Amino acid sequence: MKILPSHEELKIKSKPSWKELLPGGIIPEPATSRFYLTGDWRSFRPVIDKNKCIRCGLCWTYCPDMAIRKTSEGFYEVNLDYCKGCGICAEECPVKAITMVEEEE
Repeated sequence: MKILPSHEELKIKSKPSWKELLPGGIIPEPATSRFYLTGDWRSFRPVIDKNKCIRCGLCWTYCPDMAIRKTSEGFYEVNLDYCKGCGICAEECPVKAITMVEEEE
């Protein structure tokens, strides 16, 4: 009964030539980042206090990952699948309605 592949089976069969490689920094198609859930990178997550929130949208404006979205009630919520926990939203909130809370495992 074979459980693990052999060393030979793990080797790459053929390497692409340099002519087949994409140039560095080139994004071959748009919106590929939506397929990569990067929220598990963070050690802190933002929590929005709706009682303090004045719905100004600065958190949404400054979020570098576009992880904040507007709800149907006009408030903002964090999409934790993409939030990396940088804390920019909390820093920019004029009424300090966003606090950064340590992630628990």
